[in-house]
Amino acid sequence: MKFFKRNRKEDRKGYPEDESEEFANANQNASRFPIHQPDRKENIGFVSPTNTHKTDNSFDVENIHGNTKKQENGGKESDEDYALFIEGEPVYVVKQKRGYLSILFSLAQTAILVGMMIQCGVAPMRINPMVGPYPDALSYWGGKNSYDILYDGEYWRLFSPVMLHAGIFHLLCNVAVQLDTGAFFEREWGWFIWIVIYGGSAAAGSILSVIVSPNSIGVGSSGAVCGLFGGKIAEALCRCKESTKSSTRELSYAILCEQFASTLISVILILVFSFIPYVDWAAHVGGLMGGFMIGMLIFSLQIKSKRWKIGMFSFGLLSNLIFFGTGIGYMIKFAKEDVAQEMSDVCGYYEQFFEDYECNCMLERHENN
Repeated sequence: MKFFKRNRKEDRKGYPEDESEEFANANQNASRFPIHQPDRKENIGFVSPTNTHKTDNSFDVENIHGNTKKQENGGKESDEDYALFIEGEPVYVVKQKRGYLSILFSLAQTAILVGMMIQCGVAPMRINPMVGPYPDALSYWGGKNSYDILYDGEYWRLFSPVMLHAGIFHLLCNVAVQLDTGAFFEREWGWFIWIVIYGGSAAAGSILSVIVSPNSIGVGSSGAVCGLFGGKIAEALCRCKESTKSSTRELSYAILCEQFASTLISVILILVFSFIPYVDWAAHVGGLMGGFMIGMLIFSLQIKSKRWKIGMFSFGLLSNLIFFGTGIGYMIKFAKEDVAQEMSDVCGYYEQFFEDYECNCMLERHENN
C-alpha cells in the first residue's frame, strides 16, 4: 500500500507525470508516517469509491493529514485538502474505523429481547406474529405506553422503546439496517452526531406515535433508523453547493449524491411498508422528520458560505422549535383525552381481544386493578 500527497504546483485534478518520482516520494512519506500507529487516539478509515460500505480497508493516517499540514504551514493548521490515494485509487475518508455505537446498540437490543422472552415468555403467533413476548412484557420493559407517559409522567419512555423489539423478525430487520447503513453513517459523521440524530429521532417518533396511536404499545429502533436517513437527506441538502475543485472533494460529492439517491429509495420503501399491520407508521414518519430537522441544524454549521449557512441554520432551528415544541405541547395538553384508561392495565386491555392471553410480567398490577 502506498500513500500519495498532492503536489500543489500541478493541476489539482491531475497526477504527477513522473511515476518513478511519485513512488520515491511515497516511500519517503511511508518512512516518516508509518501506517500502524497504536499510540494515536483515533483511527480514520477509508472507503472505496466503488463500494461505500467496505470496512476492511482501514488505515491510521492521521499523521499524514495532521503533521504534513503543520510542517508546510509553519506549524499551523490549514484548511487545504490533501489528495489521498491507495495503489493509485482515490479513497473516501471517514471519521471512524468502525460504527461502534451501532454495534453496541445492536448487541444490547438483542440481549434485551432475549431477556424479555426468558422472563415473560413467548406469545403465540396469533398474538405476536413477530415471534416475541406478550405486549405486557413490552410495556413492563419500557415500551411506549401513552397512559404511563401522560398520566404517570414517565417521559423517559419517549426514548426507551428504541432498545426494545416486538420479536425476532422485528429485531433482525432493524439490526440489519442499523449495522449496514447506520454504521456507515456513524463512520462518516462520528459517534456524537450519530447519537444526537439517533436519540432525537427516537423521541420524535415516540411523540408522534403517542399523538396518533395512543392506545398501543410501541417499541423498536425503526423510528431512530428512519431518522438517520432523514439526517443523511439533510446533509445532502446542506452540502449541495460545496466546491468540487479537487479530486478528493469531487469523490466525496459523488459518493454523497449516490447516498442521497439510495436514501430516497430506502425512505420510500420504508414508508410503503409502514402501513402494514403491527407496524407503527407514526414512529417511522416522526423519526424521519425529526432526523431531517436535527440534521439541518447540525450540518448547516459545516457550510462554508456564510449566507447559505445562516439561511439553512435558521430553517433548521425554526423547524425544530415548531415540530418539537408543538408536538410536545399537543401531546401533553390534548392527547390525554384519547388515551384509554384500560392502558393502565395492559394485561386487562389485551385480554379483551385474546381469550388465551397470559399475563406474566405485569400480573401484580393486573390483579390490583
